[in-house]
Amino acid sequence: MDYTESLKEFPLLEKIPEADLRTFSALLQVRRFSAGDCIVREGEPGDEMFLLIRGSVDVLRRTVYGDTFVVATLDDRMHCVFGEMAVIDHDRRSSTVQARTDCMALSITREDFDRFCDENPRSGVELLRLIAVNLARNIRKENDNLKQVYQALIEEIEAG
Repeated sequence: MDYTESLKEFPLLEKIPEADLRTFSALLQVRRFSAGDCIVREGEPGDEMFLLIRGSVDVLRRTVYGDTFVVATLDDRMHCVFGEMAVIDHDRRSSTVQARTDCMALSITREDFDRFCDENPRSGVELLRLIAVNLARNIRKENDNLKQVYQALIEEIEAG
């Protein structure tokens, strides 16, 4: 099935020409998950990126004590992508993503993503640029969170 029309809704793909978007769409695999399924697990190797087409997911992180907390909840109205770092590097997953509801996602492997970027260099550069922008935004947000935690820790120590 061709998901080109659905892909046009994703900010990550909005500047990709339709011909390239059709090529990209042909590389995607449909993935279905039931509510409660773990889609990706923090700490495990990953080699695919997901585009959420239907449903909602929780992005989870573990504390140093092993407790799990929800970092974000994503749903199909957000036209979001997760696991994008896996197509950039060969490191482990930074978060767990768990289906809140029954979900459908489209996935692309690192190998297919690299091939798409090599064969469609203008679109590949645009995709990588937008992924970089998203990752930079996430880093800035995490830096702000760390500042708040650090400030709270200092205030707690000073309060005695």
